[in-house]
Amino acid sequence: MDYIKQIAERLRGLRDALDLSTEEMAARCGVSPALLAEYESGTIDIPVSFLHSLSSAYGVEMTALMFGSEPRMNSYYVTRSGQGIKVERTGAYSYQDLAAGFQRRVMAPFMVTVEPSREEGPLALNSHEGQEFNFVVEGTLEITVGGKVNVLNPGDTIMFDARKPHGLRAIGDRPVKMLAIIS
Repeated sequence: MDYIKQIAERLRGLRDALDLSTEEMAARCGVSPALLAEYESGTIDIPVSFLHSLSSAYGVEMTALMFGSEPRMNSYYVTRSGQGIKVERTGAYSYQDLAAGFQRRVMAPFMVTVEPSREEGPLALNSHEGQEFNFVVEGTLEITVGGKVNVLNPGDTIMFDARKPHGLRAIGDRPVKMLAIIS
């Protein structure tokens, strides 16, 4: 949760630096002012998709929002196996940024681990601008896109319009590892 509070501070700092009201920033990022206020409070998880939208809308590096440091490379950036910047987001997800040091990215590649959950019922859905590509490396993933439920196994991929409500969960008792690319 400390990580979420750090991002929340950077969000508030960015909004203050840009001299924007909560309403102005929320409108440009496609969320309600109330939801932006919750993100800025640090009491709820802040989706990577929102950070991607915010970084695109305001020309800020997503890495700076997530990790507090500016990327420095502009020709290429190598991430060695297991060495990407890792973020434990919630109990259900962890992200490993595979290109944290590359400037002005037009896509954001992550290795995502989805922990199994005992919760049943509808998934928490989100949506954001752009497109998303997911490649399942390990485990079995249930992903819902625009109301359609898909089950993906290792080697399966899905690409979708990220404006459609989507959510995912691990099926079974093993975590899912997947490559997620957000553009």
